[in-house]
Amino acid sequence: MLLLLGLKTVLRGLPERMATCQYCHQLVQHQLQERATKFTLFFIPVFTTSKAFNITCSNCGQNSIVKPRQKNLLPG
Repeated sequence: MLLLLGLKTVLRGLPERMATCQYCHQLVQHQLQERATKFTLFFIPVFTTSKAFNITCSNCGQNSIVKPRQKNLLPG
């Protein structure tokens, strides 16, 4: 019997949001991206094991990690 198990990382772009950058202190559009790690069985995603959100400033290009609670507080 052969069982194929694994993990797969899925990146998904979310709508851009206006926010003040913590590095350049400008109020500009930020690109928000969700990174989800999914457990797979025979290459089929079964459930999500973890989620993380990255936000990138369109002015200076700095990338930082945002917690799900902080993501919900961003206007958008």
